[in-house]
Amino acid sequence: MRIISPSLLSADFSHIAEDIKLVESAGAKRLHLDVMDGHFVPNLTFGPLIIKAIRECTSCHLETHLMIENPHQSIDHYIDAGSDTVIIHIEASANPEKDLSHIKKQNIYAGIALNPDTNENRLIPLLDYLDYILIMSVFPGRGGQSFISSTLDKMINIVQMKGDRKITIGVDGGVNLSTIAEVYKTGIDVTIVGSGLFKAENVSTRFQDLLNA
Repeated sequence: MRIISPSLLSADFSHIAEDIKLVESAGAKRLHLDVMDGHFVPNLTFGPLIIKAIRECTSCHLETHLMIENPHQSIDHYIDAGSDTVIIHIEASANPEKDLSHIKKQNIYAGIALNPDTNENRLIPLLDYLDYILIMSVFPGRGGQSFISSTLDKMINIVQMKGDRKITIGVDGGVNLSTIAEVYKTGIDVTIVGSGLFKAENVSTRFQDLLNA
């Protein structure tokens, strides 16, 4: 089963509630929230206050992707704002085991993200702490980048690595009508789609086209 999690970074924040309702009506059950701090990645986006406002206008599962330095200092703020899954970057956390354990103790799904040039074997000691793995198929920090095809091998390896553990695997970056079929062939569960969805003339039609590509 294909699951698409629209990335709200590509939505129009001047009428974000309407864009959320649009993708919900198309069938979206998850929403992806990209938090950038201007340090771990060059861009700056939004924080807990915006996530709290989004929480108030949707019942979708909110997966919050923290592209921030020292995530342990901010995790609780994003949990309190209404996140259902909190994803930290393995490259940004000084103690990922501790951070993931803390998230799980709050009854929130714990996720880790890894950049295209990060070796997936770094996940091995973390597998029993994880509910979600987010594979970056572009370098994080800005939308609209081209898909890095070499990450397909990483997806296959991570799907095999998780074994029979109940870990959801997502892919983020450059997923569109041209790339989505190859991504799902690797066995992953969720694709994060931003500009490939929200920049379409008809978002509802594009959502269905992505599901059926």
